[in-house]
Amino acid sequence: MSIKRLLRTFKVQNYWQRQGLIKYIFVFLFLGFAFRIVSVNQLDAGKVSLQEKGVKQTINKLTETARRGDILDRNGEVLASSLILKKVNLDPTKVQLEYIPKLATALNMSNKKLSKILAKKRKIGSRYLIIKKNLMLTDPIISNIVKLQKEKIKDRTKVCRIKKKKDKVELLDRALSFLKVKEIKITYSNIKSCQKEKIDGLVLQEDTYRSYPKGASLAPLIGRTHRDSGIETEFDHVLAGQDGKKQLKYNQNSQGSYFVPEIISTLKHGQDIKLTIDSKIQYHAYTALEKAVKKHVADSGSAIILAPNGEVLAMANYPADDPNDRNVYNAENYRNRVLSDKVEPGSTMKPFTMVLALDQNKITATADELIDVSKSIGHIKSDTKARRHGNAITIKKILEKSHNLGTVNVSERLDKEDMYSTWSKLGFGRPLGLIPGIETSGSLRHFDSWGLADKRTLSFGHGPMETNLAQLARAYLVFANKGSIPPLKLLKEANTIEDTVQVFNPKSVDKIAQLLDSVASNNGSGYWSDIKGYHVAGKTGTAEMKIKGGKGYNKNGANRTFFTGFVPVKNPKYIMAIRLDYPKKCHARNHPNKKRDCQGSNSAAIVFQEAMTNILSSDQSIKLMAGK
Repeated sequence: MSIKRLLRTFKVQNYWQRQGLIKYIFVFLFLGFAFRIVSVNQLDAGKVSLQEKGVKQTINKLTETARRGDILDRNGEVLASSLILKKVNLDPTKVQLEYIPKLATALNMSNKKLSKILAKKRKIGSRYLIIKKNLMLTDPIISNIVKLQKEKIKDRTKVCRIKKKKDKVELLDRALSFLKVKEIKITYSNIKSCQKEKIDGLVLQEDTYRSYPKGASLAPLIGRTHRDSGIETEFDHVLAGQDGKKQLKYNQNSQGSYFVPEIISTLKHGQDIKLTIDSKIQYHAYTALEKAVKKHVADSGSAIILAPNGEVLAMANYPADDPNDRNVYNAENYRNRVLSDKVEPGSTMKPFTMVLALDQNKITATADELIDVSKSIGHIKSDTKARRHGNAITIKKILEKSHNLGTVNVSERLDKEDMYSTWSKLGFGRPLGLIPGIETSGSLRHFDSWGLADKRTLSFGHGPMETNLAQLARAYLVFANKGSIPPLKLLKEANTIEDTVQVFNPKSVDKIAQLLDSVASNNGSGYWSDIKGYHVAGKTGTAEMKIKGGKGYNKNGANRTFFTGFVPVKNPKYIMAIRLDYPKKCHARNHPNKKRDCQGSNSAAIVFQEAMTNILSSDQSIKLMAGK
């Protein structure tokens, strides 16, 4: 073959080789374009999917928080309220260093301190920092933050960021690189971006704070939110309201994608609750109780004050914690002992024994009627102490000196069925329904199970019965209602379910009430309850404390002391019951050196005197010497 022919053949072959290579290139380019189109479509589809997921995760469900209702006293004073507050939340990873000095000034902090906190959080990658909380809307920090959020950095203090930008790579280059025909070299350039930017990572968030303006004085009654006690828990279904919830439903049509709001639950703010409590009367009861517990070194104390119609004016317990202090919670200091504890009330029950006996004409309660105390009755002994006022004494003297043997003598004339029926009508052994979640119903054993000793000890507040302090105070309402007893009421605007019950004859009640006047006299067991210028009636009580978790009584002098009284004697306006648990340091008026003589007369009666003195001084409706 000639050289010319060889060259011609080589050129032809080379041509077809070049044509084949170009063909392959176009094939690969086509495949590259197809791949790109599919990828873009998939990416777009993926974007929709991610969008949907993002919506579901972030804005699919929107919640409007319901405001919790207020708790008010009978006069409209706030006892518990939810305040709208603000908190400052920072994202340490986003806050620009250039803004820290201004941010520190706005937060009323030192630059050094804020920088240190932010650096520490950034080091661990934290994106959540509550730097300030519980800020009132009038707090200067709020206005400072709002101004800072709106402010843009001036030119001399521009926020500059360094960004990396790579050269644009054409699709053809990518295809050639894929075919290993061309090597792609990518270079990067630094771009300094300076903008008049706002501060990042700074958010003002709304917060709520439950405030209790009366502090510890009402803590066991009101309780705290998210704690299993008190009004807050018992009436949570009224106070809490209902959060409003909306769901953004994702839809798509030919015109595009959109969201449709769908209401799940309608926003309903919580309702206010008005109590029968008078916050001023509550304050006097609490401060007198606190003083007595400390003075007599008692374990605890409780008190309740009622109006004649059964409305609860005060319900105090000590010790108690301030519910505004979120860092302190002791369940014992939120225990409402007025309602939750059942105890033997001691001699505070003697007046009811006398009223029942008078009702049934078993006694006359006159000055010439004498009750024999010279002989023992069962385990109740007649000794020197029992006869120091004589071998026979009047009903007035029995009540005045709190005479056990004299009371038992009267009870011997009563049937146990009648005593049981009367004590039941007085409300013992039955719930009051004030705060059912914490309330004890006490106990009153059926008379079928009584022995002779049970009937005798029941006459002076022991044996087959135990009661809470509210039940005891309610029983004394018979002296303010001509022998009838209304149901107790704690919610001002709530209707009572129970009816008023007639327990005693009005004349019998009035007569015993006049005799109880002597209890609060200089000669009576409740001498410390006497209030100058007023007629006071009441009865002291002392009971041995039962051993916790066991049977029998604590014999080391561990007593509960009581006083239940009312003022004025005629047409009483206030009925108050007090209990002190294990007072260890008491001073009898006639025996000041006897520091261990802790009875109702020289401990609980003092609470009545101090609280009522302050209450009556501001009550212009009761005149001096009322009840004469």
